[in-house]
Amino acid sequence: MLALIDYGSGNLRSAEKALARVGAAVQIVNRPADVVAADAVVLPGVGAFGDCIKNLTELGMDVAIRQFIQTGKPFLGICVGLQMLFESGAESPGVAGLGILPGTVPRFVGAGLKVPHMGWNRLNIRQSACPLLAGIADGSYVYFVHSYYGAPRQESVIAATTEYGVEFASVIWSGNVFATQFHPEKSQAIGLKMLENFVGLKKESGVRSQESGQGMREAGGRLKAAGVSLPTSSGPRAGSSGSQESE
Repeated sequence: MLALIDYGSGNLRSAEKALARVGAAVQIVNRPADVVAADAVVLPGVGAFGDCIKNLTELGMDVAIRQFIQTGKPFLGICVGLQMLFESGAESPGVAGLGILPGTVPRFVGAGLKVPHMGWNRLNIRQSACPLLAGIADGSYVYFVHSYYGAPRQESVIAATTEYGVEFASVIWSGNVFATQFHPEKSQAIGLKMLENFVGLKKESGVRSQESGQGMREAGGRLKAAGVSLPTSSGPRAGSSGSQESE
């Protein structure tokens, strides 16, 4: 199941339709438990940084998102869903972001620069190995609507950039975390291809999880056959302490 988070601030229907079109079994969720249990998660975002964070926090989704990301399963943030991954945003001083990625979210500034940045603009691909960008040509155009942009402290997480008065990160990739400043669900064939790539990651993640579980069961069977006593799930193992936007 691919969980599309509903926290009162997102273009859910467009994202839901686009994801379903590329083969995802989409479920709109508003409970933290459903997020943690999902095979993949998409965090959309439309509105002010502070309002979006407030809504997420009130639902307990901030904790659930961090827990989900720690599972290693695919996560995608869209627009303000990208911005909230950072530590803070200029739109809402004093409001802490999710802090998944080191960095801030400044506003576009510049003489004669129209804000918000709205319309089609091109991607300058830095990391062609990014799974989200598989089959996407450098210079492809995607659709933006935003006044703020993510500014990572670590340039290594920037998979693609776009120029609008400044060169900013338009695609983020850090392990199992992906994010786009543009709206893939509004970016026609290019956006659908990226969503298809993301859904493919969900399927691959599920296969790896099943294989890992099967491998553990087979290993357990071999140990039992050899007469080795296995620890139960009711207590700690020997040697352990028992504890374990914008627009």
